Amino acid sequence: MNKVRVIVAATVLLLLGGDLFAQNRSSTMPEPPLWAYPVAPQAPAAAQAAAAPAEDGAALRVPGSSAVITRAQLRDAFNVAEWHPNDHPPMPDDVARGHRPDVRGCGFCHYPNGKGRPENAGVAGLPTAYIIQQMADFKSGLRKSSQPEMGPPARMIEIAKAATDEEVRAAAEYFASMKWTPWIKVVETSTVPRSRIAGGMFVPVANGGTEPLGARILEMPEDPARTEIRDPRSSFVAYVPLGSIKRGEALATTGGEGKTIRCGVCHGPNLRGLGPVPGIAGRSPSYTVRQLFDIKYGSRAGLWSELMKPVVADLSLDDMIAIAAYTASLAP
Repeated sequence: MNKVRVIVAATVLLLLGGDLFAQNRSSTMPEPPLWAYPVAPQAPAAAQAAAAPAEDGAALRVPGSSAVITRAQLRDAFNVAEWHPNDHPPMPDDVARGHRPDVRGCGFCHYPNGKGRPENAGVAGLPTAYIIQQMADFKSGLRKSSQPEMGPPARMIEIAKAATDEEVRAAAEYFASMKWTPWIKVVETSTVPRSRIAGGMFVPVANGGTEPLGARILEMPEDPARTEIRDPRSSFVAYVPLGSIKRGEALATTGGEGKTIRCGVCHGPNLRGLGPVPGIAGRSPSYTVRQLFDIKYGSRAGLWSELMKPVVADLSLDDMIAIAAYTASLAP
């Protein structure tokens, strides 16, 4: 029954939105916003080495874990370190290790529990079929990033091209088996901690004071020290503009007087997913904005992305911010 509803919804979207998408295809893509596509300015090699924490062999620990892990072990993408092995099912070999230079263990970036970080994707609880389709789109070149210098999407393309169908399915089934649970605290505000880009994400500047948030979303670790050593229990906070959640609710639930199409048509009445369509409630708002932006300007295509093109055709960046703030604020 769910599959029938998804097919019907897809037909409605294409019929209602085809003209909108046709008018939008020639749009010139603006510069992708840095806050959603964090790419740090390239520093000289010596400066990069000085900024990176030293691999001194020190024993590292995190709250609630008996594990003792070194920084060198944490940085091994082909033998994923585990702080909390009882928080998730046993990892398949492809998730824990990977096998070749271009197929690292999935758990390295996405964490063993599938929660991920703002610069990549939270994949826990996504439908198996959806994950497999996204890997196929990365592999075929249909899915890219609007910011080609951003590392995680580029690495996903490399991995997808090298991974076997069996490896992809094993990872997809593993991550799909886990429920998505609260991971991101959404805070409406006008001022935020002054930040910098480190490790592919924004982190607060020590003793840096505050700065205006403006028209952006700033997503950063709640405990940067624990996130830096890859503790998958250490969550994130997303600062969003004042009033953006209510504005996003109007766009997501009513279509904003014809500006877009209700999110629940495909993502389900509570936005927790429907059949092979993924849930979007409680997930990273900066990631959500990246996907809306990528789909609108053609960087992300593929089977399920086609359904989204009429949805995003008339959305401004401010609209995307509002929708992402609202969906991230929902209980998953």
